[in-house]
Amino acid sequence: MRILIVEDEKSLASEIKQFLEKEEYNCDLAYTGSEASEFISVNPYDFILLDIGLPDYNGLDLIKEAKEYNSEAYFIVITARGELEDKIKGFDLGADDYLPKPFSLLELLSRIQAITRRKFGQKMAEIQFGDFILDTTKKHLQYNDHAINLTKKEYKLLSYLILNKNRILDRLQLTEHIWGEFFEDDYDSNYIDVHIKNIRKKLSEYDDTNWIKTVRGIGYKFEIQ
Repeated sequence: MRILIVEDEKSLASEIKQFLEKEEYNCDLAYTGSEASEFISVNPYDFILLDIGLPDYNGLDLIKEAKEYNSEAYFIVITARGELEDKIKGFDLGADDYLPKPFSLLELLSRIQAITRRKFGQKMAEIQFGDFILDTTKKHLQYNDHAINLTKKEYKLLSYLILNKNRILDRLQLTEHIWGEFFEDDYDSNYIDVHIKNIRKKLSEYDDTNWIKTVRGIGYKFEIQ
C-alpha cells in the first residue's frame, strides 16, 4: 500500500518513513503543504498521514483538497495540537483517525492496520480462503499446518488482490501499489504476470482452485465468497 507522510519535523518524518518501509509500505514524504499538494495531484494513496501545523498550510484545509484527488484515501491526523475543536473539524472534513504527538510507531502501525481491516470489511487480521490463511499482521500464508514461502513482492501482490476480492485490478493499479511508482517504459512488461504465475504455482501445490482469475486485456481478480 502507498502512504503519503506530510510532516514538517524532518527527523520525525524520516523516522516514520523508515519504520513503515520496513513494514513493506511504499512511502512518499512531504515537509510542506505545497509539496503534499503536488504529490496528491498526481499519485493515488491508500493513506495520508497529515500534520495540522504545517509552515505554509493549515493541514485541515489540505484534507479537503486531497479528497478531490484521492477520494478513497484514508487520513490519519498526526499533530501536537489536541484541542477538541480541531479534532471535530478534522473528522467533519473526513479524517479517519487522530493521533496526538508524542506517539508510538507501533501504535501508528496498529491504527493503519485497523483502518485497513475496516476499509476492506475485515474483522480479524487473518483472512481465510479455502484451507489457506493469510495473516496480514505477521505477513504470513499457510495451508492447514504448512507454511507457504512467498517473496515480499508475492505477499504484497497476493494480499492486495485478496483485500480487493472480487474486484478487477488492472496492471497499472497493481504496479503502483506493489512497487510504489509507475514508469511508462514498464507498462508492457510482464512483471505482474510473472509474479501471478509464481503465486498460482505455489497455491496449486496445495489446492487446485483457480483463485486468481485473468481478466483478458485488463488485469486480474481474486475470487472469493
